[in-house]
Amino acid sequence: MGVGKTWVFGFVNGNGNVNVNGNKFNYLGLLKLQKNQIISWRSNQRKPYSWSFVCGLMLFALGLISLFTGHVASHLEWYSQRLIKHKWITWDTPREPINIWKSKYSKVYYGCSKRGPNFASAVPERFSNGYLLIAASGGLNQQRTGITDAVVVARILNATLVVPELDHHSFWKDASDFKDIFDVDWFISSLTKDVKIVKRVPDKFMRSLEKLPYTMRVPRKSTPDDYLDQVLPILLRRHVVQLTKFDYRLANDLDVELQKLRCRVNYQALRFTKPIRELGTTLVMRMRKMAKRFIAVHLRFEPDMLAFSGCYYGGGDRERNELAEIRKRWATLPDLTGEERKQGKCPLTPHEVGLMLRALGFNNDTQLYVASGEIYGGEETLQPLIDLFPNFYTKEMLAGEELTPFLSFSSRLAAIDYIVCDESDVFVTNNNGNMAKILAGRRRYMGHKRTIRPNAKRLSSLMMSRHQMEWDTFSKKVKSCQRGFIGEPNEMKPGRGDFHEFPSACICKRPFVGYHNNDTKEVNDDPEERTPFSLEKAVRSRYSRNTE
Repeated sequence: MGVGKTWVFGFVNGNGNVNVNGNKFNYLGLLKLQKNQIISWRSNQRKPYSWSFVCGLMLFALGLISLFTGHVASHLEWYSQRLIKHKWITWDTPREPINIWKSKYSKVYYGCSKRGPNFASAVPERFSNGYLLIAASGGLNQQRTGITDAVVVARILNATLVVPELDHHSFWKDASDFKDIFDVDWFISSLTKDVKIVKRVPDKFMRSLEKLPYTMRVPRKSTPDDYLDQVLPILLRRHVVQLTKFDYRLANDLDVELQKLRCRVNYQALRFTKPIRELGTTLVMRMRKMAKRFIAVHLRFEPDMLAFSGCYYGGGDRERNELAEIRKRWATLPDLTGEERKQGKCPLTPHEVGLMLRALGFNNDTQLYVASGEIYGGEETLQPLIDLFPNFYTKEMLAGEELTPFLSFSSRLAAIDYIVCDESDVFVTNNNGNMAKILAGRRRYMGHKRTIRPNAKRLSSLMMSRHQMEWDTFSKKVKSCQRGFIGEPNEMKPGRGDFHEFPSACICKRPFVGYHNNDTKEVNDDPEERTPFSLEKAVRSRYSRNTE
């Protein structure tokens, strides 16, 4: 039975019975059956045999054959070894140099989020359990996670989803609505088989309600069972429910089909509006005209970020007092210990980001696009990074007056940065915030494009002691620190981290034929010898396809 078939739909009448397609059923009994079906559906999923088990059987068979024949054993052993080598690629050894621009195994994997054959189509609006209203929370990428999870929750509840409301009251004070940032018609149509989505609750239906929509906030990381136990009964009784502060309100570990739905929402349905896409791709093309490849750095070093993390960067009493005043905005933050940097809880400074990149092997003529807000300390803080990478660009420098219509809207500006960062050859972040996680996951889904996130705990102590060692020693230590933090396919393991950062259920491996170690070519690091870049194909392919 598919996931969609395990969740009931209907309305509860006054005596507690559910009317489904004209038939009356006891609501509590249905809910109990519903939960049992979900458990049963999950338990019936058979796990495939591991390749180690298969290869073990092959070797056992090889031994038996060798015992009786002898002369065919060498041939079977050769085929067995070929199979093992094709399936299990030997990843980079600690002594093997890292290709800083691209993983040589990136083409082995691809994004796969197609719905399974047993994933039932969405129920029509008139047969759904009611309307689900969502009030997202936070900045652009925090709200993006909320929107993604809202679609999955609507599917779990067999509800009709109303296009989510964006947060207008957070720190950024952005008045943009959903339709101002995302292509709402594309969002609705691309998910039509998964969830019924409408722009608003029909007026006729709202007028017929005896009470206003029920408003509630679910705990963070709630499971599907939590929604069935706590939200579904209210939805069936009141017909319209609004979930507020909806960010990270759904569990990380879900059924595979629901994880794939998450990917379809995040990587396909949430497309930016045409003006945002056009300016974003224009900036990418301008970067490409200056160099065949470039790095994009998401630099979170704004005052609110530093105040929230509680980090101290040596600015004396002035820094402490300024950040402490901003920190008062959050009443529930823990007390500071003074050890935040050593514990890896602090973003790297712009200077430290530059040192990390140079130590990894990027030359000072590398083109750098920096996505950031107001940097704490201004030009004085940025100058060391600019000295290390003089080819330094921002959206303000590249766009000029074209950026004017977006300047009053932080989320739209963030969306432009998102596009450029996504299309970069290498994406680097100095933090592990929402945009860093969302983009890291998307870049994995799009072919494991090189994504460097700092191993903050080890790098912070190394940065503070860098004056005590030679540059070559420092560079070797940085490379050692960053192994496992550069976006290689083997970094992603099922269950690791947040799903939006590690979407393992949505990444598949291509057939092993043609991907033997000896057949995998190193990427040429000389940009002059690379295949000419196609702007139309590589830039506009994901952001301008399927337009009007």
